[in-house]
Amino acid sequence: MPMYRVLLHNDDVNTMEYVVQVLLKVIPSLLPQQATEIMLEAHNNGVAVVIVVPREPAEFYCEQLRQHGLTSSIEPER
Repeated sequence: MPMYRVLLHNDDVNTMEYVVQVLLKVIPSLLPQQATEIMLEAHNNGVAVVIVVPREPAEFYCEQLRQHGLTSSIEPER
């Protein structure tokens, strides 16, 4: 089954704390430390991989992140 990466893109709108809260809410398997690392990765490098899952959950997570005001996309895992 092909796997997809859910990407979080940096934005200058949301606070770091808010981004971490949204990640924890949308992806229940994340621990606070992991969510913080993902947020910092996106902040420092422009983009971060949130989770790698099959296409349907990837689209769901991406859409959920967008509904909370974050910039997200998916791409096939190479």
